[in-house]
Amino acid sequence: MPQHSPAPPTVQIRLPDALVRLFPDSRREVALTAASVNEAIDALDACWPGMRDRICDSRPAIRRHVNVFVDGEPATLGTPLQPGSELLVFTAISGG
Repeated sequence: MPQHSPAPPTVQIRLPDALVRLFPDSRREVALTAASVNEAIDALDACWPGMRDRICDSRPAIRRHVNVFVDGEPATLGTPLQPGSELLVFTAISGG
């Protein structure tokens, strides 16, 4: 009998107001299916084209002034996601 790969987990994603304002139909909180931070960002971009470019640069990597956390820990594009994980995206605050 063939074995099936488990479906990617559903994760909760929280986005900053600054990003949500740029995509009028987006929401601050959304549940999407993704197995990694990279897949989650791809899923966001599928919902709201252009969002990936706001979160990632061309290397590709998370932009310098954007922070991504998974379950409270700093994350990269390769960070894996578990069912029920919370992915938090926020923009860095800087000043002088």
